[in-house]
Amino acid sequence: MKPLTNAEKSSRLKRTWLLALCLMLVVSLVAGCTQPAPAPAADEEPAPAQQTTAQGYTPGTYTAEATGHSGPVVVEVTFSETAITEIAIVSQAETAGLGDAALERVKDQILEGQTLAADVVSGATISSQAMLAAVEAAVLQADGDVSALKAAAVVRPGDGVVEELAADVVVIGGGASGVSAAIVAAEEGASVILLEKTGVIGGASNLSWAGKFFNSTIALENELEVDLEAAITHWIEDSHWRVDAAVIRRYVTQSGETYDWLKERGYETMFLNFFNEQMHMLPPYDTREETLRSMLAASVEQQGGQVITETTAKSLITSENGDVTGVVAEQADGTTLEITAKSVVLATGGYAANREMVKEHFGFEGVNGGLGQNVGEGLQMAWEAGARVPDNFGGQMLHQTLARGTADLKTVYEPFEASYPLMLTYLPTLMNVGTSGARFRDEAATLKAVAAANTSAFHGPFHYVIVSATQLDALESTGMSGIQAPRLPGMPPEFYASFAEQFTLENPWENVYEVFDTMVEQGNGFKGETIEALAENAGMDVTVFTETFRHYEEAAESGTDSAFGKASEYLLPMGSEGPYYAIIAEINNLGSIGGLTINRNFQVLNEARVPIGGLYAVGMEAAGVLYNDTYVGNGVGIGYAFTSGRLGGEEAGKWAMGR
Repeated sequence: MKPLTNAEKSSRLKRTWLLALCLMLVVSLVAGCTQPAPAPAADEEPAPAQQTTAQGYTPGTYTAEATGHSGPVVVEVTFSETAITEIAIVSQAETAGLGDAALERVKDQILEGQTLAADVVSGATISSQAMLAAVEAAVLQADGDVSALKAAAVVRPGDGVVEELAADVVVIGGGASGVSAAIVAAEEGASVILLEKTGVIGGASNLSWAGKFFNSTIALENELEVDLEAAITHWIEDSHWRVDAAVIRRYVTQSGETYDWLKERGYETMFLNFFNEQMHMLPPYDTREETLRSMLAASVEQQGGQVITETTAKSLITSENGDVTGVVAEQADGTTLEITAKSVVLATGGYAANREMVKEHFGFEGVNGGLGQNVGEGLQMAWEAGARVPDNFGGQMLHQTLARGTADLKTVYEPFEASYPLMLTYLPTLMNVGTSGARFRDEAATLKAVAAANTSAFHGPFHYVIVSATQLDALESTGMSGIQAPRLPGMPPEFYASFAEQFTLENPWENVYEVFDTMVEQGNGFKGETIEALAENAGMDVTVFTETFRHYEEAAESGTDSAFGKASEYLLPMGSEGPYYAIIAEINNLGSIGGLTINRNFQVLNEARVPIGGLYAVGMEAAGVLYNDTYVGNGVGIGYAFTSGRLGGEEAGKWAMGR
């Protein structure tokens, strides 16, 4: 990619940044954005907002629902003749600590302001919108005026208020890399302010399962040692040399120390020999944020610094010579923070939740499986301060396959049955085709997450997994072993944690046809009694698909796949009798990889590749120099996040302390 000047960056990203700005505004809800109204007496009703006039309802309690991030959000809304008096959340399955908190925040804003113009919560946009949509549906049932409620303005108590702060180091972003950077900088003796736009500390590390720390002490104790020089050479060659070899070398040779560094501070990982890869499983999900907060308390806060959540950085402060000397940020209540600092560390997690930006720079149209708050504002701030865009800008961390219908099926079935289509997307014995109906890979690629993701994404926004009546019958009879699954689907543990006891190769599948018919009825797959009918219903080219099917059946019969070289043990005949089903399979994008050019000390470089004084970047913002065009690591994402944070924070701390 041709390097962009500042003017070109502003012009090129103007349209995409408008979306980012809209998404950034979602942070204004987390701490409560409306001016709190006095609590009504027990026998009083909340007063309608001043902006709504002559608002009336048919009194009563109404039940409504909307689709959230992880399933339906069901509410009961109670109305008097003039006000919304109560909102009860009957059921929801949103992310603990973020999505569920967003539901409560939005609920409180609706009640306090008698408004449907409430702000959505940063990082929990879908959850917030679900609450608004569900209450809106209840308002309609109660004969209320939705347009009037949407017109009620939200007033924030901090609007127009400016507060000045100072620190040696400011870290923007409270994920794995940002927390690590803040801790180390404090241990260097610096006063540190850590800013996090959501109310949750830990970021993507709260969702990840394992990281790679090369030749950690625990890996060596388990007698698995990696030839570091060979690993570095292979990495660089595999990326066609379009990487920064110095940064790769620093991560590979020093990441092992990160394991001990984390362990010493109470964040203990467990070693796993994952097909001869050195993987380190993170602590139990429900302990991670608490552990990271304790680590920050023992370092940043003990050193006199602050951890400020629900606050979004807006711009960098620069000196006349271009050095970065602070940050301007906005708190959830509207208060502006002007923070002066000697060094600033960007750990804002990239832009994968900015769908338009991802489409423009990478062409990807799949699912954002990362964090909703990562919309690119950290990159924009750095670019405006003169940072250089990497030549390979645009790469993403495509890492998992998803069945589009899983969430909808979970509204009808238990998790195991609802995951039938999902599990089949990970098996090499089924035929995979693109939207035209043509095969596009050796389906054994499904056995490796990165290979599965990238081979699919290269051919479009989704693909189809074809399953026949013969194969469904085998699944009902003897489970996945009936369709010659070589091993359990390689899904991350959180995908099957709720049905781990049923997750075996030999466990027979019940209600298979019912589940797949429901998938079709819900619009997340297709069915045909013949292959021609399936092709037509799915929008595939009938001729292309029927030819593909015929050639595949011939390959299964002969044991030779001349098109892709698929191993004979994976060539499973589909049979000549319907029905046939097409599962819509999509790819999960866990995050963007990079957007800033850095050196081995994690300093952000300008257009001349010279460090910008006082500006550092770690984590995903600084991962673009590791890969050519897309992430191909396994565990590197979280391993690099902790390691780059540790090393970059140390460098930023030394700069701030004049060392």
